[in-house]
Amino acid sequence: MKKYVCNVCGYVYDPAVGDPDNGVAPGTAFEDIPDSWTCPLCGVDKDSFEVE
Repeated sequence: MKKYVCNVCGYVYDPAVGDPDNGVAPGTAFEDIPDSWTCPLCGVDKDSFEVE
């Protein structure tokens, strides 16, 4: 699965790791994350991410 990077702060979403602290289980593809999810570091929405 592809990794996605935040254009604002550089946070990398890795599907293998997920974001368990914010309700995204490991193994969750970026496309399957709810639209309400935001970057855990800077708070921007999914539209601010691009494929690494």
